[in-house]
Amino acid sequence: MQTLNHENDISLVSNAFGFLRTPLNFEPYSSDADVVITGVPFDMATSGRAGTRFGPNAIRQISTQLAWEHCRYPWKFNVLDKLNVVDCGDLVYSFGDNQDMVNKLIAHADKLLASGKKMLTFGGDHFITLPLLRAHAKKYGKLSLIHFDAHADTYSNGSDFDHGTMFYHAPNEDLIDVKKSVQVGIRTEFDEKDGFLVLDGAAANDMSVEDISLAIHERVGGSKCYISFDIDCLDPAYAPGTGTPVVGGLTTDKIMKILRALKDLDIVGMDIVEVSPAYDHGDITSLAAASIALEMLYMEGYKRM
Repeated sequence: MQTLNHENDISLVSNAFGFLRTPLNFEPYSSDADVVITGVPFDMATSGRAGTRFGPNAIRQISTQLAWEHCRYPWKFNVLDKLNVVDCGDLVYSFGDNQDMVNKLIAHADKLLASGKKMLTFGGDHFITLPLLRAHAKKYGKLSLIHFDAHADTYSNGSDFDHGTMFYHAPNEDLIDVKKSVQVGIRTEFDEKDGFLVLDGAAANDMSVEDISLAIHERVGGSKCYISFDIDCLDPAYAPGTGTPVVGGLTTDKIMKILRALKDLDIVGMDIVEVSPAYDHGDITSLAAASIALEMLYMEGYKRM
């Protein structure tokens, strides 16, 4: 393992290679990257099975299985020809100190966004989305949220550091506009009074990709969007390696098609969270997350055509 220290006491750590075997870059702020990948190995806000701190490494490792394909099906170009993608390793924070993680992640995101980079972040549990939204809203103003999940994460009865409360706090902090935000795949308790458009798991499974895409486009319009993807949006048959699996989810095929249909939206930031490799089988959850991450990169690369 290698650790480098940066200005404002931001540290990054990584293994021997980055996502898709891209070169590791420990100076992402001054690089000419279009998109910077950051791992956040944090799972102290989880309410179910822990272990998502190992998610970023698992996603990177399985991504070697995707690196050989120069033109990802069904896209017609090589994303690395269109985007300069940099993996800067994992955020370092004081373990056991939730607030330190929040402070370090916001500082890291602030510097990347100020230098014109876009972020693709690997969790870690879903709580990491809240500090990321704080940084992105500071840069872009109030955002639309496109949230894929089995859980609404709008619960008000948790602590300040709880992976089920981010989208309760985010509207209250004026980070997102719920009237322009969508939740897809929800199949646990939620309150319609929260204001999100909810395409619950049963509905989303019955709807066509075209109808889901249309509903999302109509909801967010031309606003700036942040995509947060909790891997448990997928059915446990496709993603068993997560802390709070819920049956009745979407397939990987349908999710990939939905993401491709959103490629023209103004997406300013993205994350993939809640991969817990200790509960995975044959790396299928990590592979699903890595494949979704690659689709997100292609969505950005498409805009550079």
